[in-house]
Amino acid sequence: MSDLGTLLGEAVDGSLAFLRRADADAAADIEALRRRAVTRPSIVVVGETKRGKSSLVNALIGVPDLSPVDAAVATATYLEFVPGSPPGAQAWLPDRAQPVPLELSQLRDWATVLGQLPDGIRPPRRIEVTHSAPLLQYLSLVDTPGTGGLDPLHAEVALDAAAQAGALLFVVDASGPFTRPELEFLIEASKRVNVVVFALTKTDAYPGWRTILADDRAQLQTHAPRFAQAPWFPVSARLAQLSMTLPGEAGAELVRESRIAPLQHALIELAGKGHLLRQANVLRAVRSELVRLDLRAGERLTATDPDPADVAKARADRSALAARKRTESRQWSLTLNTETQRARVEATGKLRTYVAELQDELLTRIDKAKSDELKALPSDLDTALQALSVRLSQDLEYRFRKVAEKVLAQVFGADELQFVLARLNATLRHALTSRPPRDTGTDNMMIAMSAGGMAFMAGRGAMAGASALGASALLGGGLLVPVAGLGLGLAAGAFILYRRRAQSDRAQARLWLRDVLSEARAALSDEIMHRFTDLQYALTLSLDDAIERRLAQLDAHIAEIDKALADDKAERARRRAGVAAEREAIRSRIKQVDTVLVRARTLAPAPTTDDQELP
Repeated sequence: MSDLGTLLGEAVDGSLAFLRRADADAAADIEALRRRAVTRPSIVVVGETKRGKSSLVNALIGVPDLSPVDAAVATATYLEFVPGSPPGAQAWLPDRAQPVPLELSQLRDWATVLGQLPDGIRPPRRIEVTHSAPLLQYLSLVDTPGTGGLDPLHAEVALDAAAQAGALLFVVDASGPFTRPELEFLIEASKRVNVVVFALTKTDAYPGWRTILADDRAQLQTHAPRFAQAPWFPVSARLAQLSMTLPGEAGAELVRESRIAPLQHALIELAGKGHLLRQANVLRAVRSELVRLDLRAGERLTATDPDPADVAKARADRSALAARKRTESRQWSLTLNTETQRARVEATGKLRTYVAELQDELLTRIDKAKSDELKALPSDLDTALQALSVRLSQDLEYRFRKVAEKVLAQVFGADELQFVLARLNATLRHALTSRPPRDTGTDNMMIAMSAGGMAFMAGRGAMAGASALGASALLGGGLLVPVAGLGLGLAAGAFILYRRRAQSDRAQARLWLRDVLSEARAALSDEIMHRFTDLQYALTLSLDDAIERRLAQLDAHIAEIDKALADDKAERARRRAGVAAEREAIRSRIKQVDTVLVRARTLAPAPTTDDQELP
């Protein structure tokens, strides 16, 4: 293993040095990732809802009911289990810098929608649980929300946790093969984490689990071949937890039948390789940058042998653009205004539809709910409003992108857009950040909006990190258009009001729900109007600048082609050979990285004996 550590270290050092010479900014991004402080190895448990993740976490830690196992775990909360004594917990709440200390007995109230939060408290987003369990002396274990269903917030929270992981423990159960959402999540998570271990739960309830396991492996071979040989651990968390209640040989026999021990040992083995796992993850990030450089070198290779017709086309494009700037600027402005207003009306209509559907769903739930289940309505609504915000943000991203596309298509041809988009985002950023900030806060007691401002993420690192809750939308060739990044949830006052008046009265609960949703729709409608106003303002200011920059780029391109045409055949061949050699060096480096990453597959723990015997 020390040889692999040396190999990974040398590969990272050498590849970063290579990348630093070719693209200093890309190398700096990865250097920052490499330097990120990690105090201890972290294994993140992910998977679809109701697959037994929390029960498995409890069995692994060896403490029954430590992680709440209610079916309706709060969608926006994940639990991080770390070593500590005495046992306890602390919760991080929205808009609070300092955590709230908790007792372990309070976890069900704070981490599930069936619990009872104190008056004035919104559901937490992360809870850190300390315990002296033996497994936690080796690693931190993170229990994430389920990733399935129609709510994209599940997957976003889980992916956020996965981004910090040394390895993933992907949980599926023996009731049936992989679902489509599970495979989609795995493929997305595999872009961030190098090693994934699979646990097949509920083997005691499904005697045919071996057939299901074989089907799961076949699906991995087809849809995610990188993990086709990954280790699988069939387990029964129920038997493992039951064994804790039985003495002597009876308990020991159930532990053996549960197969929990091999998985515990595998995770401890992984934790012992934490530094190597991080090195492998960094090397994978370097590889992605090298692939990007290879593509760019291919474009430069083509440019070393220009067609004489290119210069004529470039000159014609420049003349046409300059003429259109003089004669069509007013038409562009009218197009921008028309498209912005149309998109705003469509977005507001979509918001009405979202809110109406949510209201119908929750009113039906109120009618059918038992008295005790009514207590969970505020938490359910808080989560639903967050999910609505995510869907609306995604819808606004799409509409913003379409506005920009239509306006820019009036000005630039398809072959010009890649040059324009490369510069337009910087102007958009300046235009918006130079405006006086608008107060997006609210004193309303029923809802709380966190609009997130008009933040921007530029360049490669931002594009890799953008999420459904991010503050930008990616357009085609590289333009990052400002988007909502909306965050809507219940304010503390709404929880208090509900508990005082409505938690056991269906009629009052209906009235409370309609009031909250009415105010939520009004707040979001106002926010949509402001966001489209901001977009129109930014595009108006940046369009002229983009045209001027495009003219300058065309001038430089024309000069480059003139120079290339002026060179004799031997000089062009020399330049082409230089670029070809550079590209070959990049591809050679990629092959070296791939060789090391193949070796890094040995970091994954060995499968169990039962697993090896499967056909």
